[in-house]
Amino acid sequence: MRLITWNIRTGGGDRLPALTSVLRRFAPDLLCLQELRGFDQERLARFGAPLGLTGVVARSVFGQPVAVLSRTEFVRKKLVRWRLHHAAAALTVGDLTLVSTHLNPFSPERRRREATWLAARFHAAGPLVLLAGDLNGLSPHEHHSLAGLDPRYHRRHLRSDGTVDTRGLAAFESGGLLDLWQRAGTGDGHTVPTTGLGGGEFGAMRLDYVLGNPAVAERVRELRVLRGDETEYASDHYPLLAELDL
Repeated sequence: MRLITWNIRTGGGDRLPALTSVLRRFAPDLLCLQELRGFDQERLARFGAPLGLTGVVARSVFGQPVAVLSRTEFVRKKLVRWRLHHAAAALTVGDLTLVSTHLNPFSPERRRREATWLAARFHAAGPLVLLAGDLNGLSPHEHHSLAGLDPRYHRRHLRSDGTVDTRGLAAFESGGLLDLWQRAGTGDGHTVPTTGLGGGEFGAMRLDYVLGNPAVAERVRELRVLRGDETEYASDHYPLLAELDL
């Protein structure tokens, strides 16, 4: 089974044909999308139909919608708006519960709280659990340098003592959702910035993740960042692809 998670930047705009071209080429069975400005359920249906995908969109109170889509018919859905800066959308497909989410981009402490709540809510939502999306945080298992990041944005990734903040991803791990990149990631893993739409708020970072409970972690085959062709300008994030035996 193939999963792609992708922050498509403010609803895609005139980049939607490029986004769709990439998704047709890699044909995911499961798709998590973030920053769906202007999307409602009807627009998501129009977007997913040519890809053979159906799903649900979760609107946001403060930020932008997110969505989760599946090639297989889903039996349950769950939408989360009020606890998060953006939102979360979940589908259950057979034994699998898949969550798409987008965490707070500005505050490490708020990301930690969001991650703690999401892990508690979903880590035992079914036998197999995946959570994917733009988590806007840094891994506790990697070395991080902010040298390439505009100093105006350092506070997004630093604790009060000046050290790099990794508490959001650590909270997911403590809550039972493991970073699958640590199991099967290939390459450097950096999902921002793209060459065509990168901005000062990004250094070379891994901000997009696929997490899973221990049962899913045993079934992951490969994770890789998709680069080149339309991915260089379709968004300011690269798509992240995961192959799993589900």
